[in-house]
Amino acid sequence: MKPVYYIGIMSGTSLDGVDAVLVDFSDSAPALVQTFFCPYDDQLRTQLLSLHRPDYDELNRAAILSNQLSCLYAEATTGLLKKSDIVSQQVVAIGCHGQTIRHCPEAERNYTIQLVNAALLAELTQITVVSDFRSRDIAAGGQGAPLVPAFHQALFKSPDCHRIIVNIGGIANITGLDPHNQIIGFDCGPGNILMDAWCLRHIGKVYDKNGQWAATGRMIPAILESLLIDDFFLRQPPKSTGRELFNLKWLEGKLQGDEAPEDVQATLLQLTVMVIAESIHEHCATAEEIYVCGGGAHNTLLMDRLADAIPGKKVALTDQLGVAADWVEAFAFAWLAQQALLRKTGNLAAVTGAKGGRILGAIYPA
Repeated sequence: MKPVYYIGIMSGTSLDGVDAVLVDFSDSAPALVQTFFCPYDDQLRTQLLSLHRPDYDELNRAAILSNQLSCLYAEATTGLLKKSDIVSQQVVAIGCHGQTIRHCPEAERNYTIQLVNAALLAELTQITVVSDFRSRDIAAGGQGAPLVPAFHQALFKSPDCHRIIVNIGGIANITGLDPHNQIIGFDCGPGNILMDAWCLRHIGKVYDKNGQWAATGRMIPAILESLLIDDFFLRQPPKSTGRELFNLKWLEGKLQGDEAPEDVQATLLQLTVMVIAESIHEHCATAEEIYVCGGGAHNTLLMDRLADAIPGKKVALTDQLGVAADWVEAFAFAWLAQQALLRKTGNLAAVTGAKGGRILGAIYPA
């Protein structure tokens, strides 16, 4: 059967770089063919972080960064094609999420911004580009996130086993795949976002490998309790979040200022564990299997603590379902691009709170 190739490109809240995947949709079970990663350099990461808050000349800087990102997305596409030994003419389309710098779905603001110049990306690659996946869901009254549960349903749902997919990126979110009930999904709260920021500030590393630094500290129960009483954790789904809420300023407002940095790191790791575990206990208590993806899946201390917090359930990586943990989200945006070109819905209204299913994405023909 002739391959039906799509490319998915994802650059997430963790700001570590660009994930690109080549997917073949020619079979009923889509196949991940090849992967490629382009890291962000420190300057780009710093510039992107500065756009998460109001600042001088931000419209001009955002437009320039959109172009820079699109060139990097094109570089990732070129690297992926070369690694796959295929040419651009063989690819139907690229699904590119873009880099989120603001996510404000609440009614009084009602917008989301992902940086990408999709027209430039189409021009540089000579491949049709689908982008801006979140805006239509928000226009229909939804949160615009998380969008991956529809993909999780299509790829990972079992006919007889209640599974949960946990994505631990900058933000942690879960998808409940109950074979007998409606699919649920929502953002739980911080994934790696606070741990990474605290780690960078205090030990100069962009992340805490395997939770090694957190392991040297002692969790502070009073601080953890003060973090967990935030209104976001008390809200019922649909809900989504990002750096607008969970950032170092938010964290500093909960600290006394004399805590040992490693103890704070240990507490932040436990916060991520707790928001995921409590979400599972409250909304997916009958689940039998939990599969984790995203960068947090490689934090061995985090994974061990998560397994301890949800005893009696299988906890594993999505690798066991056929898609390596690092590539699930990029795969999802290849799938969403295909959904758009086939004029099929890409959201789950029960997850995002939209008025109904919607075709997601703006199409930029090659």
